[in-house]
Amino acid sequence: MEPVSTSPQATADGSLSVFSPRYGEWYSSRHGAARQSRTVFLEGSAAHLHPAPRVLEVGFGLGLNFRTTLADTAGRGAVLDYLAFEAFPLAASVLREVSAGEENALWLALLVTWDAGTAAGELSVSEGRATLRVVFADVSAADLPLGWASAVYLDGFSPARNPEVWTPEMLARLSASLAPGGQLATYSAAGAVRRGLIAAGLAVERRRGRAAGLVGKGEFLVARKP
Repeated sequence: MEPVSTSPQATADGSLSVFSPRYGEWYSSRHGAARQSRTVFLEGSAAHLHPAPRVLEVGFGLGLNFRTTLADTAGRGAVLDYLAFEAFPLAASVLREVSAGEENALWLALLVTWDAGTAAGELSVSEGRATLRVVFADVSAADLPLGWASAVYLDGFSPARNPEVWTPEMLARLSASLAPGGQLATYSAAGAVRRGLIAAGLAVERRRGRAAGLVGKGEFLVARKP
């Protein structure tokens, strides 16, 4: 598949984001991409508290959520097993630019193998206590592991622009991929998404973005599997 390529721009906290011409939206919040990644996804899913998080991500994008999670687990010596889906990968050159200064060996290995992986439809890299597998496919048609994930990062583009990853059927499949006690986190607080997560059997909580330090973000959702 042909990688998408565009120019990174700085967000409010100094981290970089990229605009997607395909979806007409930014990959991450212009108000602070790194802060949103940590607050909504890492902390919202409680992955930062898990001794060995198993993360399933919908929308690998810039790799920001992975880098945030990798930094956390590496810093506390935790094991990380990360599975991500990305239908329209960015060019390796864009990933290098948005992650300038990143020194983690696993991320650097990913950059080396990225182009070959996008051509093959999948890549897998491991280093130390962390493993990453990226599947370059439409997650709505992909096989998902059942009862596996301690955390799900639902980070597609908005329901209006990327509706296939927000359908009730897709939310039910993501719920089924969670292990008991696992948590799904998403930046969206749309009513239809909340209702879909509840219908999928999850206990849903609205969290206030501004109270969590997210400028420009009213609410986001966290959903826990009993």
